[in-house]
Amino acid sequence: MIEIEQVRSRFVKHFDGKTGNVYAAPGRINLIGEHTDYNGGYVFPGAVDKAVVAEMRANGTEDTVMAYAIDLKDRVDFKLSDSEGPRTSWARYIYGVAHEMKKRGVAVKGFNIAFSSDIPLGAGMSSSAAMTSCFAYGLNDLFGDNQASQWDLVLAGQATEHNYIGVNCGIMDEFASVFGKAGCLMRLDCRSREFEYFPFKPDGYRLVLLDSVVKHQLAGSPYNDRRNSCENVVKHIQARYPDDNIETLRDCTWKQLEEVKDEVGETDYKRAHFVMGERERVLTVCAALQVDDYEKVGEMMYQTHEGLSKEYEVSCEELDFLNQIARDNGVTGSRIMGGGFGGCTINLVRNDLYQSFIADAKKRFAEKYGHEPKVIDVVIGDGARRLC
Repeated sequence: MIEIEQVRSRFVKHFDGKTGNVYAAPGRINLIGEHTDYNGGYVFPGAVDKAVVAEMRANGTEDTVMAYAIDLKDRVDFKLSDSEGPRTSWARYIYGVAHEMKKRGVAVKGFNIAFSSDIPLGAGMSSSAAMTSCFAYGLNDLFGDNQASQWDLVLAGQATEHNYIGVNCGIMDEFASVFGKAGCLMRLDCRSREFEYFPFKPDGYRLVLLDSVVKHQLAGSPYNDRRNSCENVVKHIQARYPDDNIETLRDCTWKQLEEVKDEVGETDYKRAHFVMGERERVLTVCAALQVDDYEKVGEMMYQTHEGLSKEYEVSCEELDFLNQIARDNGVTGSRIMGGGFGGCTINLVRNDLYQSFIADAKKRFAEKYGHEPKVIDVVIGDGARRLC
């Protein structure tokens, strides 16, 4: 993770020479359970040891924010009272979080902030959720005496994505970034918000991400189109079963899905079929982990990739190729991770196969696409917190 002094030196230089408090919030991996969060299902994420780190300090003004993005070498100043907010995308995250925390009872006033991140962009590790979680945690500490709950931070981050960025995301990413715990994955019920920590220390295996370095952009239609497909299927099933209290695909049966297949069309049907299958795969993985059956975990990961590629259609040629390389090398489990349209695969690899798998993946990927995939070894870490 980024050293505190890396951020502090920039904070002191670009503002008034005074130091503030330093906060961190991590990116995340998701072992299984993709595109299920906004469908009321289960997800199985964990926080990682790569994070957004921000130094923050109240500046004595009523509503002036002075913000510096260290990695971009870009400064934006704005007023919270400006109804439009800043145009720069990264600054809109700060503006949005500040307003959403205000709605949750935190008396946010003017502040200075400088931040940096070592979360790989575009790899599906939710760098944006790490930003919102870090900013929300800091504002709660600076102006709210930490009275807002962890769930308030999660929901403020989600609302920022919805209201200021244009991504109609679920709650998994922010949840993982806020609630993460070292050495544990978490099964979250996205409908009830109940969750459980599962120790994840697979003896003889390791998790590694292979970043295709294909960048994805979730704002706009690709993500929202798929969410609309799921909601459309639910509407048709609700019309047939008005007394069944059906809210999301979580509540639907396979029989009900088949009954509306012709009404909703092939594309929406396939997308709903994937989500309902993923609902069951998450629970299968949870049961497998209880008995240390990592081969079953891997089998479910491969099934998820197949569904994301063929049914949900959020994979791409490069990710399918990385998945095939994993199969060819006897990797226990591999799948696309994240929203899709690029990013990385997450791989559950036996220790004795790790070196040969990585070498083969680099070689074959470079021969085909002209560059090697980035290798990101994953350590499960803690969630949002104050560093100093």
